[in-house]
Amino acid sequence: MEKSEEEKIVIVGGGICGLATALALHRKGLESIVLEKSEKLRATGACIIMQPNGWRALHQLGIASKLRQTALPIQSGHYITVKDGKHTGLPVGNGGECRCLRRSDLMKTLAEELPPNTVRLGCKVVSIKVDANTSAYSILHLHDGTMLMPRVIIGCDGVNSVVASIVGLNSSRHFSTCAIRGVTHYQTLHPFGTAFYLFDKDGVRLGLLPINHNDVYWFLTRKLTSTDSMVSKDQRLIKESTVEAIKGFPNHITEMINNSDVDSLHLTDQMRYRAPWDLLRTKFCKGTVTLAGDALHAMAPFLAQGGSASLEDAVVLARCLSQNMGISLDPTGMKAARAALDQYAKERKMRVFWLSLETFVVGTMHDTSALLVRGLCIITLIILFRDKIANTRYDCGRL
Repeated sequence: MEKSEEEKIVIVGGGICGLATALALHRKGLESIVLEKSEKLRATGACIIMQPNGWRALHQLGIASKLRQTALPIQSGHYITVKDGKHTGLPVGNGGECRCLRRSDLMKTLAEELPPNTVRLGCKVVSIKVDANTSAYSILHLHDGTMLMPRVIIGCDGVNSVVASIVGLNSSRHFSTCAIRGVTHYQTLHPFGTAFYLFDKDGVRLGLLPINHNDVYWFLTRKLTSTDSMVSKDQRLIKESTVEAIKGFPNHITEMINNSDVDSLHLTDQMRYRAPWDLLRTKFCKGTVTLAGDALHAMAPFLAQGGSASLEDAVVLARCLSQNMGISLDPTGMKAARAALDQYAKERKMRVFWLSLETFVVGTMHDTSALLVRGLCIITLIILFRDKIANTRYDCGRL
């Protein structure tokens, strides 16, 4: 790649958010390039739970109908306490469209809709320089010596974002809870129909959602242990650790874990989140550099909103950029770009704050053994988040 000064928009990170942002920009007639440091697109985590707000964003991106063909609609939810077998209904399926998508299906669909050469693999960002001059370009250095000078840089580089530090966000934090995810294939129809099940026993929670009639996505959360960093590197150890954690669970759940696809197993030993107060006091854009997805609002999976919120970011960001950059009269376009990012930050700030706050409260409640702290978390949830599916009703608007 040669030195270039003509790239208008550079997206750092080729995950779901990076690809979705590139596609949203493409739909609005804006060219971009996606820099991915890996040599191939990766879909870590097996599956993603897509809730109604995420489907609204997918519809705006023009790929919802295609993805619906790959996953069953989840029509009901059941919470089961293992010790007494008590069943309680969960508000899943009755609040709008909810499906469990394979991450690989989502990323493949996003990538296939992009123009050729949009994604550049094996491109690692070494440094970013943001000039205080309002008409100056930011400078982005790559590991191979290439220097890019784009009008806009969008950091979609995940929970350990390099771009976030440039913008001024503090490092993401983590709960003392770990998450394990996997997929199990059934030769005949699985027994779960179109329902989401959540089993709970002594602080260990196991949830499962059908992907289709033969495949089931499952996830488990439990307290972090001193060996998890080592276990996370060996998928067979991950399976053994999961089976150990669910002792006393129903036999068909243990059988599901034992029969899971080893290659699908993934253990996250640090469930990271962005402190909600950091989002309130930070603009999350600097010059013509901004953030989207996990780089902006890293949130542990307690609300299953990380993916849907990232798609919202993509739609809103592309809309703001097209509205401002499309009518720019200044020769460099920098004033228009700054105005677009200011508009994006203003529109997304409170949305990601409330999502991050609810994640923080739920995560803290699961994370602590202090009765007082748990009590305060429960009171906060009752006062501020009584409607458990309110966040899924959010509409990011038209692209």
